[in-house]
Amino acid sequence: MEKYLAITGGVGGAKLALGLSKVLEGEQLHFAVNTADDFTHLGLNICPDIDTLMYTLSGESNTELGWGRKNESWQFMDALKQLGEESWFNLGDRDLSVHIIRTQKLRAGQQLTEITQALFAQFGIKASVFPMTNDSVSTRVTTEAGTISFQHYFVKEQCVPKVQGFSFEGAETARVNPGIQQLLLDEDLHGVILCPSNPYVSIDPMLSLPGMRDLLHNCKAPVIAVSPIISGQAIKGPTAKMMQELSIPSTASAVAHHYSDFLDGFVLDSSDAGLKNAVEQLGLSAFTTQTLMVTLQDRIQLAEACLNFINLLHRS
Repeated sequence: MEKYLAITGGVGGAKLALGLSKVLEGEQLHFAVNTADDFTHLGLNICPDIDTLMYTLSGESNTELGWGRKNESWQFMDALKQLGEESWFNLGDRDLSVHIIRTQKLRAGQQLTEITQALFAQFGIKASVFPMTNDSVSTRVTTEAGTISFQHYFVKEQCVPKVQGFSFEGAETARVNPGIQQLLLDEDLHGVILCPSNPYVSIDPMLSLPGMRDLLHNCKAPVIAVSPIISGQAIKGPTAKMMQELSIPSTASAVAHHYSDFLDGFVLDSSDAGLKNAVEQLGLSAFTTQTLMVTLQDRIQLAEACLNFINLLHRS
């Protein structure tokens, strides 16, 4: 059976993940998910990217807010505010159940992979999911005012501070999830897809793990990435802002260059067709299609385009 590995962060990547889940059988589809956004808040272990993927694939995502669970209520947060406690990170009442279960099981000695896969099964998701590591890795954002945690930057500060760089605390001693490593060495692996997540804070934490870039570089299956930048803009999140502040051109071809040491192909939006030559000069195959995902059909069509691109690379 042909297998596919999709590497993803949060909201942007989860859109393509949903499309892939609609065109591939559950047993074919596997996910590697960023966990460097994870943090402990109010004594609970929060895994934002894992939960975003879980809610998206299960139809539980809150499409109005763009994060969290649908049909959410906020009595816990309201009560917390009344008591004068920290309330900058919203935890919905339904969302709390997941965090409590995860925290209890981690404290009981279970690994994050085991807990995550059990939760995904409870939500009726057939695809398998692997946190990037079972070890603790934390994204730190260097700003003009100092270095802060990613959630502090992203949620509390609303991405306002100007960034100067990123580091991934704990990555140097963390181990790539054995399930991801096994997949990347699997002869049945047909393709790897880097979803259109933020390269610097969603994908780079995974690439910072010892041996991960080598695994991708040596992977026998085609490795492709979908650009999170369309016509110089990030459709979701602060990717373009970060690139500008880091003096990196906010272009799709700059993202391709960022991954070029292990990629075989790169997917551009049709509006960026003029950058195809720049991508090919990096030694990569370039493929253009509509990458803007507004509707479910957009997500499915992009997923199908990615699979077609992988098949083309197999034949080339």
